[in-house]
Amino acid sequence: MRNIALTLMYDGTAYHGWQVQKRDVTVAETLEKALAHVVGHPVKCTGAGRTDAGVHAERYVANFRTTSSIPCDRIPLAVNTRLPGDIVVTKATQVPEDFNAIGSCQRKEYTYRIYNSRIRNAFLVNRVWFYPKHLDEEVMARAAQHFVGTHDFACVRSVGTETKTTVRTVHYFTITREGDMISCRVCADGFLYNMVRAMVGTCVYASEGKLSPDDIPGLLEGRNRTDAGPTAPPQGLYMTNLWYPVPNLP
Repeated sequence: MRNIALTLMYDGTAYHGWQVQKRDVTVAETLEKALAHVVGHPVKCTGAGRTDAGVHAERYVANFRTTSSIPCDRIPLAVNTRLPGDIVVTKATQVPEDFNAIGSCQRKEYTYRIYNSRIRNAFLVNRVWFYPKHLDEEVMARAAQHFVGTHDFACVRSVGTETKTTVRTVHYFTITREGDMISCRVCADGFLYNMVRAMVGTCVYASEGKLSPDDIPGLLEGRNRTDAGPTAPPQGLYMTNLWYPVPNLP
């Protein structure tokens, strides 16, 4: 039995997130069906994390086990012929038996994109948060820096998946502008449900003057979700990088 790690990308617009669900079409379900045709037996994929409906991944990792002897370099070509165009497997790597796409992941990076213009862009529909009111990216960046470090992030967590602790370590949170596009890039050892989107919403609140960047340490200490900013919409969020202690993986 081989353990195979897949590197893939997907546009999440048409899917109800990564995780297999009873009624809704998901990325995992679609991938598992395509893989089953290729390897000749049912497949169960373990993903690097749950992404919500409408969230995208420029880089994502999932692993599955197979008795098939198909070479790894042939798996992407074979499975992509059975996948819709919005999901693409870019690489397959044989990994140790104990490798697990979520459990072995050391760090994750998400990028949230805001199209900050008075006029929307037709080619960015479902791929950014269109925000017509001008945002000050420097104020947002000052707010973002207060999230860096090891904190209790309960104030930017939505009710959802249960977790043992709401303490996480954010390695960096940068906010930059290029033309009308604002990119919010955040890396951590793990994320709570809607954590990135709530952090972005809080930085937007800071730009609008609804709170000060210097208020954020107090928000973190208070642990009250209603004190922080809103949860930004899902379509602007992308998983962009992952770190593993395995050669040849992202």
